[in-house]
Amino acid sequence: MSNRPIIEVLPSQAAVCNAAATAIAGAIARAIDERGVAHWATTGGSVAPGIYAALRVPPLRDAVDWSRLHVWWGDDRFVPLADALCNVQPFEALVSGRDGVSIPATQVHRIPSEDAIVGGHGPDWAAAQYAASLRSVGPALNADGVPVLDVIVLGMGSDGHIMSVFPGSAVFDADTLVAGVPAPTHIEPQVPRVTMHPRMVTAARLAILATAGAQKAPILARALAGGDPRELPVRVAAGPNATWLVDVAAAADLR
Repeated sequence: MSNRPIIEVLPSQAAVCNAAATAIAGAIARAIDERGVAHWATTGGSVAPGIYAALRVPPLRDAVDWSRLHVWWGDDRFVPLADALCNVQPFEALVSGRDGVSIPATQVHRIPSEDAIVGGHGPDWAAAQYAASLRSVGPALNADGVPVLDVIVLGMGSDGHIMSVFPGSAVFDADTLVAGVPAPTHIEPQVPRVTMHPRMVTAARLAILATAGAQKAPILARALAGGDPRELPVRVAAGPNATWLVDVAAAADLR
């Protein structure tokens, strides 16, 4: 077995989103067939709206028993739910309206940033609550005590970050499943975050990296060449459990 990810080069960002949606639906359906339930950690960013748009229409809509799905977030900005920066906002397009898919509300697990803000708590409090939810209603643990998600979807920042794990992040050394992250100063938006630990990516049955654009090409090439994930966190998603879905522009420097 190769120690590298599967790489699929697609003609456009729209094609990347459609391919990601197809892979997500397949992973969810397989999990339900094999274990009776599925756990999906989703993302925000520019690819999320296209993924949700593809999932809410046939044939993908009909390929999933949505009632058996638990939805999680790999990370979120520490802002209220109604804030445009919140990673939950794009997800509402999947579940809202007459044609929205029906996922039980108790199985949609949002990072409790708004509860923390209302209660006068910080990102670390929200992280601790989310980690407790993962352990109580999340997927089964592997031998290292890490919940094994059926599929986790990742975007990638221009600095090589995934979720809210930035280059040189202290999150790598955290002993928790979820961590609070101070507001970054080198990239927008400069707000605090809450993020899953990178070990959640390596433990997942399938990690999907979906990204597009020429500005991503040098980072992807460096990540595939190997090296310390602390320098380029996207390297965490460069293992055999990962599939990279990238457009032609983002793949320009790959060999």
